Amino acid sequence: MEKRFIELLCPAGNMDKLKMAIRYGADAVYCAGQHFGLRASSSNFSNEELKEAVEFVHAHGKKIHVTCNIIPHNEDLVGLEEYLVYLESIGVDAIIVADMGIFGLAKRVAPKLELHVSTQASTTNFMTVQMWKDLGAHRVVAAREVSIKDLKEMKDKVDIEIESFVHGAMCIAYSGRCLMSNYMTGTRDANRGQCSQSCRWKYSIVESNRPGEYYPIEEDDKGTYIFNSKDLCLLGHIPDLYEAGIDSLKIEGRMKSVHYVATVAKVYREAIDKYLEEGENWYVRPEWIAELEKISHRPYTEGFSVGKANETAQNYGKSSNTQTHDFIGLVEGYNVEGGYAELEQRNNFKVGDKVEFCQPKGPNVEHVITKMTDVDGNEIDVAPHAQMKVHLYIDTPLEPFSMMRRECKVKEEA
Repeated sequence: MEKRFIELLCPAGNMDKLKMAIRYGADAVYCAGQHFGLRASSSNFSNEELKEAVEFVHAHGKKIHVTCNIIPHNEDLVGLEEYLVYLESIGVDAIIVADMGIFGLAKRVAPKLELHVSTQASTTNFMTVQMWKDLGAHRVVAAREVSIKDLKEMKDKVDIEIESFVHGAMCIAYSGRCLMSNYMTGTRDANRGQCSQSCRWKYSIVESNRPGEYYPIEEDDKGTYIFNSKDLCLLGHIPDLYEAGIDSLKIEGRMKSVHYVATVAKVYREAIDKYLEEGENWYVRPEWIAELEKISHRPYTEGFSVGKANETAQNYGKSSNTQTHDFIGLVEGYNVEGGYAELEQRNNFKVGDKVEFCQPKGPNVEHVITKMTDVDGNEIDVAPHAQMKVHLYIDTPLEPFSMMRRECKVKEEA
């Protein structure tokens, strides 16, 4: 089939995640500085780190987008002009904006920056897409409440880039514009980057005349998580999104782990590339689904992709994530003569453990640890110390930045 480029856009909550996203197949990454983004509790990037990030991404021939997507109050605008000028000066490819004031300021003071309209702007129809184009936007990130059919109509009627979320956490609020966090905490405004995830909390009913007496909303002694959305997964709709003309497939998850970012990037990279190669013969590989189960996630849903979401898009029983594998080591290199992988420990592992290596490009490699040493060549039975360097003996050469994982009991994480 004739190939049209479609971008895989991955999250980067810090430098490690950014680099792993690029190494595992992202065409572009999105990240935030320490102000003006919607993930204030993420580690984010200092100005110096943003410059380093731009240099790394561009050295790999990829792109970097920076979020400036808060809904600002007057006091939030302090330093914004200087920040936008700085982003332009270091070569950031685009900024993601939800607010008209920030949009207008960026056009005036940093005209070389591409302007991408955030999903927070709730763009759900082609007339709004046309308006954003007329104002000077280069790309519109569609609202998550839009179906693939509607995305296609937007693309057909307006000649502009369209970006769509395909994987990751969903928000109970319309386009993520939530007031619940601020209401429940009094201080943490989700629209200014401080979401408390109130929708994931456990709720019961209290009758005003009976304070302290809690009644479950469902007939269940555990209560219910009535606002808790499942995670989005549109892996199976890659052909539909491609044929709809979508320009960028976006992965959610700047707050997620290195393991999550790398794994999801690799799965979607392989799936996109296979579709471009196979066309109508493409199908979802079971191993892709298996990989997406290994990372921390909630049950998956297709959201609004084929119509309005119904009750099956919510996870009423619990709010925690589950995962089946732990990330326990990072391969820094492979010594061919010695026959060992040079590892950095990320979690305790020992001789006898059955592990697998997820490689940036190659297939997964399974292995039972039979021998390992410290960097001085002394045999060890266990690697207990955080980030300690280990030589793990394995006959199969491994790619640098491969992740060593170990199956675990299915864990639940808040």
